[in-house]
Amino acid sequence: MAEYKLLLPSMGEGVMEATIITWLYNEGDTVNEDDSVVEIATDKVDSDVPTPVSGKIVKILKQKDEVAKVGEAIAILEVAGEGNADITAEASVAATVIEPEVEKELMQPIAAQTVAADSLSGTDLYLSPLVKSIAQQENITEAELKSIKGSGLEGRITKEDILAYLSNRGNTTAPTATPVVAKSAPVSAPTSTIPVAAGDEVVPMDRMRKIIAENMVKAKQIAPHVTSFIETDVTNVVKWRNKHKSAFEKREGEKLTFMPIFIKAVVKAIQDFPLINVSVDGDKIIKKKNINIGMATALPDGNLIVPVIKNADQLSLSGLAKAINDLAYRARNKKLRPEDTQGATYTISNVGSFGNLMGTPIIPQPQVAILAVGAIVKKPAVLETPDGDVIAIRNLMFMSHSYDHRVVDGSLGGMFLKHVHDYLQNWDLNTEI
Repeated sequence: MAEYKLLLPSMGEGVMEATIITWLYNEGDTVNEDDSVVEIATDKVDSDVPTPVSGKIVKILKQKDEVAKVGEAIAILEVAGEGNADITAEASVAATVIEPEVEKELMQPIAAQTVAADSLSGTDLYLSPLVKSIAQQENITEAELKSIKGSGLEGRITKEDILAYLSNRGNTTAPTATPVVAKSAPVSAPTSTIPVAAGDEVVPMDRMRKIIAENMVKAKQIAPHVTSFIETDVTNVVKWRNKHKSAFEKREGEKLTFMPIFIKAVVKAIQDFPLINVSVDGDKIIKKKNINIGMATALPDGNLIVPVIKNADQLSLSGLAKAINDLAYRARNKKLRPEDTQGATYTISNVGSFGNLMGTPIIPQPQVAILAVGAIVKKPAVLETPDGDVIAIRNLMFMSHSYDHRVVDGSLGGMFLKHVHDYLQNWDLNTEI
């Protein structure tokens, strides 16, 4: 028999590690080729790692809540063959969008009375990187950690243990910790500032909600937001789509939504104003060569994810429609790959899909602008004709453009929005699909 090393596979640019969520098989179990054997989590999506070979799991090298680097062995399988075959081909990742959780290690030191390392000096307390990260973020003291009864291997504290502790933290008297400068004066651990009344339910955030919360706070702290609004007559867009949607679906097997048209208008406006397609790095502006459009997508669990259409400027309307439908389908059916959510240079949020007229979206970092499109509503509008002004029923839609005022002034942000408006309002009814 030979040994096969199952490695943590590559999960896209910028993803260097992942946390083990749960093993789907135990040591001694037999697995077949392409069976998913472990669930892992990155800061983007959760993934199932399948095995490329059939065999028996003889050793699990990375336990639940531990972090593995890309290319690192996470398990050893016994496979048919002679000797000790050094097979290290990576398994492919079938990514799912379950509920990504904050799992990156905090690089900055924290207060002396909180956790600063996996193994605390002078104690036998071991913390996985994920548990350590949660402890650092919540300012859990060493004394508190020692009071938590671990349910993991050899009594280790697991993610579930620390989240359960946090859910009851405000309702219990926390252990006191000894400060560095005055060891004789105990200091109470931080407690929740929100009172929990009888009957209230404390629900820990899931992985994705934690990441959304962290990213939104960071985005508002980094970028001074300004939002401009405009109302657009999209009657031509509605007429054009109604004319082509049945034939397109019959021909391509795909639905023709409004989003490809919105993206096409945004791409044209970005080409007119390339300083919208930038990022800020300190006092430097990075002008992006590619136009990659993020598309905010609601998931069945109520969370949000932003898959990315790469090189949107190189796609036709038909290509955009197919790319949008593919990403939306895979997002809602837990089939996204980590790279599908990376690299956006500009984002569109369709708040109109929820019946909203407009919104003030938060700019995803490190982008500098985001567009929200509202619901298309029939309204009476004044039209200018050769015979004078008339009132007619038109399809109108609000758009709101939020931009980072560090690098996008009101003139640039407003002119960009006006160009998107013009492209949509003057949509050519003879446009080919």
